[in-house]
Amino acid sequence: MTILSLRNTLNQSALFKKEYLALLLNIIFFICFPSLIREVDVTAAPVDPGILSVLILAMFAVILFKAATWGLIRMIWPALATYSSESFEQDFNSLKPIYKVCIYLSFYLCLLFLFILAMWAIL
Repeated sequence: MTILSLRNTLNQSALFKKEYLALLLNIIFFICFPSLIREVDVTAAPVDPGILSVLILAMFAVILFKAATWGLIRMIWPALATYSSESFEQDFNSLKPIYKVCIYLSFYLCLLFLFILAMWAIL
């Protein structure tokens, strides 16, 4: 095993640890939220934790969507995952600022539309 492949393996495992840690913390927060809101406001109606937990559920959906898509990219198209972890930053930094903005906005809009489409399919 070369040093470069070992470094890539460690970087990818660190990325997945961050995503799984975010999912775990979000699940714990989602479960503990109703009792936590009661500690803050004892007069809170039973509906309040449910309404406010929608925000937590939306965060969980975004994190889960991100983890699932990155996992699929690594399984279906490993060359893209390798390129993004090794060479993408250097190539991206060599672009002109206007192209960087176009890439940022198009990537953001694609993710936003895919997330809205996924949520629409679920609901």
